[in-house]
Amino acid sequence: MRETLDLAHWQALLGFASPLASLLPAFRPRAQQQEMAARVAQLLANGGIGLMEAGTGTGKSFAYLLPALQAGRQVLVSTGSRALQDQLLDKDLPLLQRAWPQGTRAVRLKGRGNYLCRYRLQMSLQMGVSTVLQRDLLRVAHWAAATSDGDVAELRGVAEESLVWPLVTSTRENCLGSDCPEHGQCHVLEARRRAQEAELVVINHHLLLSDLALKNDGKGDLLPNCPSLLIDEAHQLPELTAQFFGEHLSAHRLAEWARDSRMAALEEAGDDASVPVHAQAVEQAVAQWQESLEQPNARQEWRPQSAEPVVRHFHALRDKVIGLSMALRQQAERGKLLEQCSRRGQELQSMMDAFASVEQGGEEVRWVERRGRGMLLHATPLDPARTLQQTLFTQYSTVLLTSATLRIGGDFVGTRQLFGIDSAVEFVAETPFDYARQALLYLPSSLPNPNDPRYTRSCLEMALPVIEASKGRTFFLFTSHRALQEAAAFLAERLPYLLLVQGQAPRARLLEQFRSSGNAVLLGAASFWEGIDVQGEALSTVIIDKIPFANPNDPVLQARVTQMRAQGRDPFTELQIPQAVIALCQGVGRLIRAESDRGVLMLCDPRLQEKGYGKIFLRSLPPMRRSSLLADVRQFWQEQMQ
Repeated sequence: MRETLDLAHWQALLGFASPLASLLPAFRPRAQQQEMAARVAQLLANGGIGLMEAGTGTGKSFAYLLPALQAGRQVLVSTGSRALQDQLLDKDLPLLQRAWPQGTRAVRLKGRGNYLCRYRLQMSLQMGVSTVLQRDLLRVAHWAAATSDGDVAELRGVAEESLVWPLVTSTRENCLGSDCPEHGQCHVLEARRRAQEAELVVINHHLLLSDLALKNDGKGDLLPNCPSLLIDEAHQLPELTAQFFGEHLSAHRLAEWARDSRMAALEEAGDDASVPVHAQAVEQAVAQWQESLEQPNARQEWRPQSAEPVVRHFHALRDKVIGLSMALRQQAERGKLLEQCSRRGQELQSMMDAFASVEQGGEEVRWVERRGRGMLLHATPLDPARTLQQTLFTQYSTVLLTSATLRIGGDFVGTRQLFGIDSAVEFVAETPFDYARQALLYLPSSLPNPNDPRYTRSCLEMALPVIEASKGRTFFLFTSHRALQEAAAFLAERLPYLLLVQGQAPRARLLEQFRSSGNAVLLGAASFWEGIDVQGEALSTVIIDKIPFANPNDPVLQARVTQMRAQGRDPFTELQIPQAVIALCQGVGRLIRAESDRGVLMLCDPRLQEKGYGKIFLRSLPPMRRSSLLADVRQFWQEQMQ
């Protein structure tokens, strides 16, 4: 029997008499939150797919967590960021469990690389590490003796990017499984055991997709088998799906295999020199391959038959990998570590053979990228919607997709295309914020075309008086690092306010400085467009330089565009516009984060007013007052100060 919408029940739970009212002094009943909770409960009872957009301020997390806690069955909740995962486990769920003390168990489950591997720690201590890593290794060892969960996030004294972490955590490739001497005390297995026994398991999208990819390849699973999945920050899922499925080969993975092979030979075959010699040759060839693509953060199509340096060094590296793999096979019987390294070598050699082949499947695109100092090869599926249909929506009988930004142009049509969904339960929890009163949308006129070399300078000149009217207190978001650096140089000489630039310090530190300053100007690119919550006057203006269309030179986008055109489809309206709308709305969402916030949104891109598709973007924004006059921006701030 299908459950009907019991709105009255949720109005009582989340209304004026809610237990939350005594725990949260600022608690206010929200009709949008109550109806969303009712619809989530109905979806959990009846099954199916739900698309629910919940505007900022609706209390979205309570609206899905409370029905999940009261569902009477195990539920998975997946988030797009560590920050939201921590918020749910450390703040929201404890509060709900205090309000409704039912003894429901909720746990956090992370990927394998987030947990200490006791055996690899012992190996690293025994074999030794470079001088620069010795202090970090000793700190890890001291913490390891005291930790019960083994979650590396507990250890604040070692930087997240420290090179010691790969030495003391495991991967699927280097885990010894039941052959490990520390198998009985494995933190990964213990975390998964706790997850199996909990009613609510909070994970992130990376772990979710890793689990789906493993199941798709018939290689086991990482997550408890349960029918219900609630996905917050769901707008990220299609692109993340493309990243996780297919094949991926990194220079880091090859170097790690070579290093592990050397350590295994020292431990189990100390009288044999062949493995260490071949391992060193692989490490040297990896370093040469990493340097062969000179431009940092470059991405290009992979053409294995070309004479480009990145391809030539790949083939040279492949020869060294074959040599080490053969040496390992000859020694594999001498110990479990050598046997495992031999097995890993065969997998890596097979993967390199595939990337060396000129034959390519029509449903994927192969490409190479330089990320920092790392080099990665990818074979990416061209249709993530199809992948989601074949994996996610067949694995779970109930899937809720929710986010503050899901609709495109005011409806879910484009969203369903991105996810490959024919039909879904659809609901919009409108934001309780009064954007018409709290915000002003400034669309400056007379800016050149975004392709004009003068464009960024023109944007900056028009933005200066807006920043001055706001007395600093501005996020300036850019679609490229080149424009960001040009802005940093231009504004440094012209602003009397603290100027914070992405890349000068870790993101958390920049945000801390921004909040504490009270009148700073922060310049950010992609990572500052979403997942950031700055309430109050410290952030009063958001400026965005361009519509965030994906880079047209991106090899994955180019391949998708080609495929869609061959199918008689319009990639601009079906793919590029929907992706850009969601990205723009995420950036816009930084402005108003509370009912007391006031702010100006400046969108510089003239295409919003000059192109027909600009209407789709403007319809997707919250209903603010609009103006093309700088005088209205100044008048807005005068009114707010009265």
